[in-house]
Amino acid sequence: MRADGGAALKEEEMAGALEGKVAVVTGASRGIGKEIALWYAREGASVVCTSRTMDAAPVKLPGTNEATVREIEAAGGKAIAVQCDVRLEEDVERLHAATMDAYGRCDILLNNAGISFPGPSIDLPTKRWDLVMEVNVRGPYLTFKAFAPGMVKQGGGTVINVSSGASKVTGAGRLSYSVSKAALDKMTVGLAAEMASTNVKCISLGLELPVLTEGFALVNPGVDTSNWEKPDIMGKAALWLAERADEYNGQVVTIEQLRKDYERA
Repeated sequence: MRADGGAALKEEEMAGALEGKVAVVTGASRGIGKEIALWYAREGASVVCTSRTMDAAPVKLPGTNEATVREIEAAGGKAIAVQCDVRLEEDVERLHAATMDAYGRCDILLNNAGISFPGPSIDLPTKRWDLVMEVNVRGPYLTFKAFAPGMVKQGGGTVINVSSGASKVTGAGRLSYSVSKAALDKMTVGLAAEMASTNVKCISLGLELPVLTEGFALVNPGVDTSNWEKPDIMGKAALWLAERADEYNGQVVTIEQLRKDYERA
């Protein structure tokens, strides 16, 4: 792992902590999902990168799913790009089939794909509320349903769901997002209990600190982000949890908690 926490890949930096593992990362086109995919690849995992579309975002955000794969491959890593709208069961089943065809297994399922529509709930169209729940809650449930049986058969695996501090503290104009992340945390803890005898670990990674991503910068022009964290803090956290899943199974873990654990290690 690089001491500076950077995510840029170089072939000589493929350290091998996840050598032989296969990781599926949803929402890997940019931002946090891309960072996690890069960290996993650098540590030797074969990475299945997914996104809702394979094209550049309609709002011209930088990055595509295939661009993430190209960056991994350029550094000597292994990755494939698969289109998947996590709301749709048929898409998730196709993602599972593509993963099995390419690598034959999944050791780490990292559910990062998410969506938010800021604004007062009284003005939020019902279809947008539903969309937040479908992407942020139904999506991780469907991917778990698809990949967990194989994890059980192979003797274990790890499911990491990217959550948020919003699950505990609801800010004005973020109710739908907060409710979805609270539900995701509850689901994660419940699944860990259900899977306790199977060696399939389930962890919720709660991002309680402000992180500057391309999407936030685009829709919030003028906001002072000079003291915000960079997405690579999530890459480091996701790698740490993948390596030590037994220690965190069934927990909702924050970045500040993990930073204390880094220091003690």
